[in-house]
Amino acid sequence: MAPPTSPTQPPQILLNARNGVILHQTLCAVARLGVADCLADGPRSAADLAHELDVNEDALYRVLRLLASQGVFEETSDRAFRNTEVSTFLRTGVPGSLRALLVFWGSNYSYTSLGHLTPTIQTGKPAPILLSGDDSFEQLRRNPEEARLFDNAMTTMSNLTGPSIAAAYDFGAWGSLMDVGGGNGIFLAHILRAHPQLRGVLADQEHVLARAREHQYLGGDLAGRVSMEPCNFFEHVPAGCRAYVMKSCIHDWDDEQSRAILLNCRKAVPADGALLLVELQLGDANTPSFGKFIDVAMLSLTGGRERTEAEYASLLASANFRLNRVVPVNAQFCIIEAFPV
Repeated sequence: MAPPTSPTQPPQILLNARNGVILHQTLCAVARLGVADCLADGPRSAADLAHELDVNEDALYRVLRLLASQGVFEETSDRAFRNTEVSTFLRTGVPGSLRALLVFWGSNYSYTSLGHLTPTIQTGKPAPILLSGDDSFEQLRRNPEEARLFDNAMTTMSNLTGPSIAAAYDFGAWGSLMDVGGGNGIFLAHILRAHPQLRGVLADQEHVLARAREHQYLGGDLAGRVSMEPCNFFEHVPAGCRAYVMKSCIHDWDDEQSRAILLNCRKAVPADGALLLVELQLGDANTPSFGKFIDVAMLSLTGGRERTEAEYASLLASANFRLNRVVPVNAQFCIIEAFPV
């Protein structure tokens, strides 16, 4: 019989999951504090770090000791630490950095909602509605700091996934592409760089476009090939392109709200055009997938959901689209190509 501490023992599997919550929060905390940035030039003592960060030395040491036991940092001598290959990705500005993503998932916006998962399961309603009566996006509109964390996290995700999505599909074949709900424009920028003959339009609410202009991801060499259009996709989607793409938008909403968005897209997409949904794959039953984790996060945060291919086909049909094919990007994302009917 395996010893009680075997990671395959059912009780230990549950305990490891509990430990995962603690590990997640310590990662979010050191990401917010910028510990990995402080270690960029080499090992430093917990006392030195605590002085620079203006935090409690003993508390910081105990958190770093835990993370060092998991390979995130390395304790080099008594109460001193340095970065590892893992913690490098907690640094600011490093290619592939996940710092902004962890800061976001440890924020009040995300973590408070997940902490109220039981009431969400009981009612089927997302935590922000239960806690304040406002949906999660209204909460972001009212809190500029949370909106900034959200924007930075989405930029991180688009930088991680944008190049592979842009390479997986021939976006350039359509000539023109509107990114509906495209945020600060980083995803559209990846597509335009991968398809130099493509013209792009970034469509989002005016306050979002204002942030996009500040970031200037669509400036420089892309400026002559892109324009911006104000858009509230619950009210209208601008015409003028052959193809329309939405990345991780439909999963934010329930079926009724998603259908309203898709109906507005249908009014804009020409007869010879296409709607392209970039969404997560759920995978087979009883198999782990990133999509199943995010599905529960959407349940808690927004009331949205991840969907199977059949569910997307049905949802699209209700808005007068026909699902033509699903193009896999990787084990996580796929591109759902739909034509107007």
